[in-house]
Amino acid sequence: MSLDPRAPRAPRAAEPVRPSSIPYLGHGVGLRPVHYAQVLEEHPPVDWFEVISENFMVAGGNPRRVLRKVRERYPVVLHGVGLSLGSVDPLDEGYLSALEELAADVEPAWLSDHLCWSSFGGHRAHDLWPLPYTEEALDLVAARMTVVQERLGRRFLVENVSSYLRYTHSTLSEWEFLTELSKRTDCFLLLDVNNVHVSAHNHGFDPLDFIRGVPADRVAQIHLAGHSDEGTHFLDSHDRPVCQDVWSLYEAAIARFGRVSTLIEWDDCIPPLERLIDESIHAATIERAMVGGAGAEAAHEVARAS
Repeated sequence: MSLDPRAPRAPRAAEPVRPSSIPYLGHGVGLRPVHYAQVLEEHPPVDWFEVISENFMVAGGNPRRVLRKVRERYPVVLHGVGLSLGSVDPLDEGYLSALEELAADVEPAWLSDHLCWSSFGGHRAHDLWPLPYTEEALDLVAARMTVVQERLGRRFLVENVSSYLRYTHSTLSEWEFLTELSKRTDCFLLLDVNNVHVSAHNHGFDPLDFIRGVPADRVAQIHLAGHSDEGTHFLDSHDRPVCQDVWSLYEAAIARFGRVSTLIEWDDCIPPLERLIDESIHAATIERAMVGGAGAEAAHEVARAS
């Protein structure tokens, strides 16, 4: 069974989620299987963890057991890669049901997924393809986002993807598209600063235009990650430290948005957990320098001393 966002729906009165209701979590890292045992045994000084939703959608089993144990000590955020908000296929009822059950089990601070399409005609691609940024695509994504938020009844964030192609018939910039989407659906934004840097290099726009273009009161989370230079293009590889250009762009983002929950992503060639924590402490140091406050670094030091 699938959900069609174009089908008539009964009116539903609900209080919109406001920016003030999005908690500030500090500076976290992505939880990956290679670090499960260490996290459970050592309780490292991390403010929060983000997990890939699809890796935990099966009720029971070791991944769900680990996640429940982690959730006892840390805030957790669910980050998906399979919603395919920009697809013309009907929304996947089975997927939404599994996500709904997972969220009810672990009570995440919020959920997120990408502004992209990854399915067509019932077939799934193993990539996150960008959309044509047009009014027609905006109408489609807004309708689907409304269905998702009503179905889940939880805070939901939409992330900008890294892109390697553009559509000649786009009439909006990506940041204009995201801004209008947040206005129409009251969703929040997950700003991936590395993706901004990668896409800006690949397509020749100023990354600061993106930072200045999205609404400050809608940005609820930031991603930081490493990328590779493939010569003809940058690739969002998530296999190395955050580079200095991305740190500089993060400074610009914090200068505009203030304190935003920030996560270090590292998905390939994964280093020891301590390396990820060092990256998160560096992000906290930048935030503290830009806007003041103790930041996550002080919290990490307290945790180390306890």
